[in-house]
Amino acid sequence: MDKQSRYAELISQIEVFANDADHPISVLSNCAAVMKTIFPEEYFWVGFYIVDGDELILGPFQGTPACTRIKFGRGVCGTAWNEQRTLVVEDVEKFPGHIACSSLSRSEIVVPLKHNGVVVGEIDIDSTELATFDDVDRQFLEHAAEVIAPYMAKLAIPL
Repeated sequence: MDKQSRYAELISQIEVFANDADHPISVLSNCAAVMKTIFPEEYFWVGFYIVDGDELILGPFQGTPACTRIKFGRGVCGTAWNEQRTLVVEDVEKFPGHIACSSLSRSEIVVPLKHNGVVVGEIDIDSTELATFDDVDRQFLEHAAEVIAPYMAKLAIPL
């Protein structure tokens, strides 16, 4: 199955979870699981960070243990939050201030989750290969973020 078809399946499953589950932790947990299941080779680590004041707090994820707190403006996640835009990083070692939660991570995509114009969390995905993510990933994951954001907003404590 090609990338677009897998993302179409991913979006379809995320929409089902978002419509069936009433608790945000359940929604985020199932979304992380289906993301890892549909992209098992590409996604080394996939998960969510929740805005808590001036920090991102680790939320549900699939993969190896991760950083539990990231300050606003720090690393790829903190920068995406500060700039309120998706960041696609082909080589994390070339990203100024990259926070290495795992030395196996080589490329990354971070998609802010916005609710009513405010970043309430993020989708963070790492790969063990360089330049894994592209505009196709960005477009589909931004669509997924729109579906997931209202659930994240129930957990977040915005700045």
